[in-house]
Amino acid sequence: MDIQLDPAGDDLPLMANTSHILVKHYVLDLDVDFESQVIEGTIVLFLEDGNRFKKQNSSIEEACQSESNKACNFGMPEPCHVPVTNARTVSSEMEYNDFAICSKGEKDTSDKDGNHDNQEHASGISSSKYCCDTGNHGSEGFLLVLDCCDLSVLKVEEVDVAAVPGMEKFTRSPELTVVSEELRNQIVRELVTLPANRWREQLDYYARCSQAPGCGELLFDTDTWSLQIRKTGAQTATDFPHAIRIWYKTKPEGRSVTWTSDQSGSPCVYTVGSPVNNRALFPCQEPPVAMSTWQATVRAAASFVVLMSGENSAKPTQLWEGCSSWYYYVTMPMPASTFTIAVGCWTEVKMETCSSADLATERPFSPSEADFRHVGVCSHMEYPCRFQNASATTQEIIPHRVFAPVCLTGACQETLVQLIPPCLSAAHSVLGTHPFSRLDVLIVPANFPSLGMARPSKDKTGHTSDSGASVIKHGLNPEKIFMQVHYLKGYFLLRFLAERLGDETYFSFLRKFVHAFHGQLILSQDFLQMLLENIPEEKRLELSVENIYQDWLESSGIPKPLQRERHAGAECGLARQVRAEVTKWIRVNRRPRKRKRREREEVFEKLLPDQLVLLLEHLLEQKTLSPRTLQSLQRTYHLQDQDAEVRHRWCELIVKHKFTKAYKSVERFLQEDQAMGVYLYGELMVSEDARQQQLARRCFERTREQMDRSSAQVVADMLF
Repeated sequence: MDIQLDPAGDDLPLMANTSHILVKHYVLDLDVDFESQVIEGTIVLFLEDGNRFKKQNSSIEEACQSESNKACNFGMPEPCHVPVTNARTVSSEMEYNDFAICSKGEKDTSDKDGNHDNQEHASGISSSKYCCDTGNHGSEGFLLVLDCCDLSVLKVEEVDVAAVPGMEKFTRSPELTVVSEELRNQIVRELVTLPANRWREQLDYYARCSQAPGCGELLFDTDTWSLQIRKTGAQTATDFPHAIRIWYKTKPEGRSVTWTSDQSGSPCVYTVGSPVNNRALFPCQEPPVAMSTWQATVRAAASFVVLMSGENSAKPTQLWEGCSSWYYYVTMPMPASTFTIAVGCWTEVKMETCSSADLATERPFSPSEADFRHVGVCSHMEYPCRFQNASATTQEIIPHRVFAPVCLTGACQETLVQLIPPCLSAAHSVLGTHPFSRLDVLIVPANFPSLGMARPSKDKTGHTSDSGASVIKHGLNPEKIFMQVHYLKGYFLLRFLAERLGDETYFSFLRKFVHAFHGQLILSQDFLQMLLENIPEEKRLELSVENIYQDWLESSGIPKPLQRERHAGAECGLARQVRAEVTKWIRVNRRPRKRKRREREEVFEKLLPDQLVLLLEHLLEQKTLSPRTLQSLQRTYHLQDQDAEVRHRWCELIVKHKFTKAYKSVERFLQEDQAMGVYLYGELMVSEDARQQQLARRCFERTREQMDRSSAQVVADMLF
């Protein structure tokens, strides 16, 4: 490969040769085993070679010559049979229909929640693992390179899509007489380019093709960051098989998912927004330019719920006693990093009452052939887009579900489920059409790395090679996910622009921007350029892309516009109220323990959570606060019951002033809010107080096995 890495460094390679060939669709068929902490099964990739997709997508760079300078050489396959347990084949009679409402004359084969009749039966499967000869035999055929790590790849084979009944329609010949590589690739080319209004048929054929027999094992090799596949005699991407099946399984230590327990103590596993994204969950193309669709069948014990980032609201299909299957799919092409899965013993939390108006608003809309009308012009690649669906554009509240551990269902019932409909409605009023047809909300375990959800994008990578491979500088640095300056600056930049332009102008632009760029990869400059082009001259006030970059991106520290806004914000009513309360607390802190009888008690105002954060930040600036003052502060605002932001500031006060009576609050925070707790570990250690350092080490020993890997590494470096 043409990417050079320092083994001791923290750069993250993107190895996939996306300039030569692209994955257009993934079909996953997986089993989740909590005993072994392994996910195993097959993934079928439907590919499109560079000669084809270059013509369709002008944003992808021109393909270069096939890799030949440093070809990887493979020996002949040496079978070593490894059984793959619980693998199933899906009936070719599957129907794919995820919406409750069908067009006239269209038979609905799903239930009202979008579940599918995907009955399955068992089949025995054995697989081979190839030993690779690294010697040079002079062959320089085409090499498919996929991003992959922490996976055991068992077998790779070509899929005989021509063996699927009905595939004649995707060939230029009326009958499949002579089956060749060229014919199979022609079928896949036609399948992946079906028009958007035939998406149901396309998904059905993808599923049928994924269950077709193999027609030849392929040579493969793996290294730390990639899976490399070759077919003898295939010299170019055009010659390479366009449908391949990979048998594989994950490893318990794999970095794409976390095996842990939820708040009720039940086992669960979920994708974590890892720096390596999903390459330790399935072999894929990581660069965001590789936009693809997918469908997945996932089996697990019947006591578990399987949630995925699919477009349908799946429900379980019982296969046999104690085992259920879940089916999800996506028709909107997106980067592989957006694929998510969560499996656990969660309970669906529903609203106790639901008005008829809500039911009317939340009914699912079917993007069937009859519904597609050109409401507006879209610039993205073709897919069944909701912006082209007149009914979907007016849908304020999309169908949604809420899942939580058993112990939190009551709290969700009281608060969360009531908030989602108005939030969805507000999002629609500001941004317009919801890009997705539904929403699942999951209350994740305490170790979810909430500060680590940044994904690699085109402008974050270093040099991109001719093959499309590149490197994300410092992408594996465990401390990177805790450096939030860029997010904070971005947030305040958007606020600054809104205040400068006025809400009406700004929100009108946001809606227009979402409509113009939905379904596409975008950069910051795309947003800023369109913003400046769409506001009146008198409101620009010397704003330019260059000025914004200079003030907000290229300069360190707090941007000057934000400093001015900060001074202006200090004069708002809510901030003035906080300052008045701070003054009262300072007076309370200065009073002697024994007060005069006539001295008046302070009366404190009720504060909002954001005001409480500001109050505690002001009090953190005080050199000393007495235990009596801190105890009164806790009692007045019930700080132990506030949200994580407030409790984090409260814990900082406890640590700074060594308020030992409240150390239990610090322990609770470190265990229940692990992502935010990383900062608190640092403050406990910096204090150089033996008791606080002991507290930090004790909490870490309790939680380190459940902690996110990057968080655990950062904390361990602080403590030891």
